[in-house]
Amino acid sequence: MSKIVVRPAWLVSNEAGEELDQQLFPVLQAIHDAGKLTVAAAKAGLSYRHAWNLIGRWSTFFGSPLVNLERGRGTTLTPLGEKLLWAEQRINARLAPQLESLASELNLEISKLVTTARSTLRIHASHGFAVAKLPELLRAHSQIQLDLRYLGAQESLASVARGACNFGGFHVPEGKLGEQALAQYAKWLLPDKQKLIHLVTRTQGLFLARGNPKKIRGFADLGRPGVTFINRQRSSGTRLLIDQLLENAGVDYQRLDGYQTEEFTHAAIAAYVASGMADAGFGVEPAARQFALDFLPMAKERYFLICRDDSLALPESQELIGLLRGQAFLDLIAGLPGYSAPRAGQIESIADAFPSIDTRK
Repeated sequence: MSKIVVRPAWLVSNEAGEELDQQLFPVLQAIHDAGKLTVAAAKAGLSYRHAWNLIGRWSTFFGSPLVNLERGRGTTLTPLGEKLLWAEQRINARLAPQLESLASELNLEISKLVTTARSTLRIHASHGFAVAKLPELLRAHSQIQLDLRYLGAQESLASVARGACNFGGFHVPEGKLGEQALAQYAKWLLPDKQKLIHLVTRTQGLFLARGNPKKIRGFADLGRPGVTFINRQRSSGTRLLIDQLLENAGVDYQRLDGYQTEEFTHAAIAAYVASGMADAGFGVEPAARQFALDFLPMAKERYFLICRDDSLALPESQELIGLLRGQAFLDLIAGLPGYSAPRAGQIESIADAFPSIDTRK
């Protein structure tokens, strides 16, 4: 069947009922990237005249220009144009994981009525750029239907423990930080009933404005006066890592400016910092690169899929694991900065992966 995609959209209207044309945003993005209206129009699939008229119409709508057009210097966005583009990026960054989960649910439910029965894998996972590649991998190389829901790491582990999904996705830092994280995860890890499947390793770090104007060199600097932080939501594995790194740096996080302000994805954090609303955030490197931010690596992590033994034995689970071991998955991961997949698809016991875990459950 055809793939269902749910995309965010926002509308701005005036008293006359005129609405902001959604075609504006690809044009603004292309101008931001290319610096030339002729190139931007072509990238947006519009004629030069159409793109220029679109910009002119909405400059009139707001009563302020959206672009600067200077002979010999190309085309740049005005502060208003930049802010509109940022708003579009922030909406997409914040809502995309939830909408992807909704689209997955809709695809599954509708396909039951319009296609022949197909095997379904249910994955509840902490959001990340690698796990987000799984739908693309399965669409290209398998007939398996994927029901992918994004939850926090602890919620994903709880889903597996109670049998609500086939696989959960969670991440664990390397070294002592990992032992601290596992102390929080231990209640949902069942060594005699579950197995781990390696997915990727990835780097998490600080997101900083380009050029690092506040001269932030580590977590200790986040406690300085005049530095504002944007945090992840409480149930996420990344929030747990942030709290550990703040504690290790001797920063009283309750007094950290911005600690109580939360976003729900790596990209949403990056968009927040890119807007100038915060001086620093924390997440994976692809999000920082997406928003042209400086990235200061702070921790290496392993990202795992976890499943119960009965789920591991399913043919569709074995097919997924085989795909994770293949070149197609490695090619997808190769395009993600800070990611690697040296053990993708390898199965490991909880006791072997995490020797510090009490296996007497």
